[in-house]
Amino acid sequence: MQETVVQETIVQKTANCRLRRVLVALLPAAWLVSSLFAADARAAEPSVPYVPTPQDVVERMLEMAKVGPGDYLIDLGSGDGRIVVTAARKHGARGFGVDLNPVRIAEANENARKAGVVDKVAFYQRDLFATDLSQATVITMYLLPRVNLELRPRLLELKPGTRLVSHDFSMDDWSPDAHVQVEARDKYGGAGGRSDVYFWVVPAKTAGVWQWQLQVSGKPQAYELALEQKFQSISGSARVGGRSVRLQNARLSGDRISFSFAVEVNGAALKHDFSGKVDGDVISGEVSLSGSRMQSRLDWSAKRAAAKTGFVTPSIPTLSLAQSTR
Repeated sequence: MQETVVQETIVQKTANCRLRRVLVALLPAAWLVSSLFAADARAAEPSVPYVPTPQDVVERMLEMAKVGPGDYLIDLGSGDGRIVVTAARKHGARGFGVDLNPVRIAEANENARKAGVVDKVAFYQRDLFATDLSQATVITMYLLPRVNLELRPRLLELKPGTRLVSHDFSMDDWSPDAHVQVEARDKYGGAGGRSDVYFWVVPAKTAGVWQWQLQVSGKPQAYELALEQKFQSISGSARVGGRSVRLQNARLSGDRISFSFAVEVNGAALKHDFSGKVDGDVISGEVSLSGSRMQSRLDWSAKRAAAKTGFVTPSIPTLSLAQSTR
């Protein structure tokens, strides 16, 4: 059962603790979306109330991530383990979950035993921020926005193509690749309600200047590409034979990139449609060239390089952590 990491409101050391206990008792645990902070204003550990992810939402999360036998799924705040167990039992995936509550960890391991998937999954009592996420092909979570933002820089450093799915909470200005709403009958302890499911694919880092050559009509032609990037959104321009043109249909999904442009080459207008795979400082793929004098498909490979003098260097955005409010 997934557990929402709950923010706490900073309380001065002199606050009336008895009043705090009364206020907490008046709020149903499953409805806690605001927080109570421990007395120390230096950022106390967040409390973790028991808030399950409805099974209908679990199924949709795994469906959106297209989880399969080749996947390794890590669930952050895994509760009774239902996401990891379902991924293993229904989709053949392996993985593990982490949670701070030892009762939930014991429950999750027992659920894995009952489902017959102990050979595929494990559960650990562990701080999610101290968890190595590098094995993951899929990460699932039910964390409030402040925690998502604290986690976001680490997620963006994961291998491009890693799939992320969040129940109910987004990642601020990192727009999702997909967003759906699910009517969940079991939400809020059976009262029912609507759940938001957000999906992202970790993008490769493509900002900068890229250079390569193509043989066009038997002649070598130098190309230079300047890319700007904000998360998975890319734009930029290409320079060919002293002419600079804006990119069209520029797209980035994980490590897959595509873009097009039309420019005059060797005295004739020529449309270029590029597609490729980003691997660090190299992009490799295919390009389709089409014009009145030629139709051709070629392999291409570009390397990231420092911008030359006179060519505008695109800004590389800093993915900074938003200030959390308490």
